[in-house]
Amino acid sequence: MKNVFKSLIAAVVVLASVVPALAVSESAVLFLQISPGARAAGMGEAFVALADDATAVYYNPAGLGFQRGKEITLMHTNWLPQLGTDLFYEFGAYRHHFENIGTIGINVTYLNLGTQSRTDESGPDPIGEFSSNEFAVSLTYGTQLSEKWAVGLGARFIQSNLSPFGAGSEEGDGRASAFGFDLATLYKVSSRLSLGANLSNMGPKITYIDAAQADPLPTNLRVGLAAHAINNKYNKLTFVADVNKTMVKRYSDGTSDPFYKAIFTSPWFEEKKTVTESDTTSQNVFKGIISGGAEYWYNDLFALRAGYYWDEDGKVDYFSLGAGIAYNLYRFDFSYVSADEGHPLANTMRFSLSIGF
Repeated sequence: MKNVFKSLIAAVVVLASVVPALAVSESAVLFLQISPGARAAGMGEAFVALADDATAVYYNPAGLGFQRGKEITLMHTNWLPQLGTDLFYEFGAYRHHFENIGTIGINVTYLNLGTQSRTDESGPDPIGEFSSNEFAVSLTYGTQLSEKWAVGLGARFIQSNLSPFGAGSEEGDGRASAFGFDLATLYKVSSRLSLGANLSNMGPKITYIDAAQADPLPTNLRVGLAAHAINNKYNKLTFVADVNKTMVKRYSDGTSDPFYKAIFTSPWFEEKKTVTESDTTSQNVFKGIISGGAEYWYNDLFALRAGYYWDEDGKVDYFSLGAGIAYNLYRFDFSYVSADEGHPLANTMRFSLSIGF
């Protein structure tokens, strides 16, 4: 049965190629770092300081504090189309403002990992099949503390169903659950500039087999800014930029720091050596992601977006493009990843529908 876990772990690692490389090797439930919303995806996934729609439940719950009314957002994408046709990701969010209380958001995230072949220790020949998936249900809250400043909180239940079978004689199986929470803030420096930060997925480790082999959640720090360069009746142009860092610290013996310690011990840079026939060089590599983008709206009806995503440590970089159409209560958004041929994210498309009322 160990072959089952080996194949699943390999699949999850590949599926998470969009998230920080540190998370890929050192944490579990990586689907929590797949960015929802075609609008933000079209801007290189930089959205923490904008966070002005229902996807704020993911990017920055504090953004809910500045929002009024109600909104529903739904998103679908065939995840990593280069790898298979049965992988897909779903996201749904709802936010509701209560006067003198704040804005509450609810969202569900679901990742279908497809059908896996079941094997045993006698050989690689399949003896059956099973389905794998992961999902999370979150409750978020944002409120204004002043005209310019808002804070937000989030809590989520996480369920991972990698395999219904155990690994040999070990206890447990490929199913586990956990809880996580978020702390966020958003500050509007002026009508043209805002700053945001979100520390998400803090919580106890998730256990598949036993406590000694528990894996940390992908605790993540996201900070950024949004600048409104043009903001008039017919034209709106906004630039956004984020820095995204997974706050996980795992040691060579397989142990890892609890989240409240890893926030301070997780390294921001790591020395990496390159060995050639004639020389050995080293450089400090930033263990995070830098992304940025722009959004242009004409008459609040049509939008065009572009962005860039750069992860030096994970050797992942790509351009993204997006568009949006808004009419009455409805907004439809689309994004597309333009990456080199063979890249797992190449040709990934996201579709979102938002309804505000």
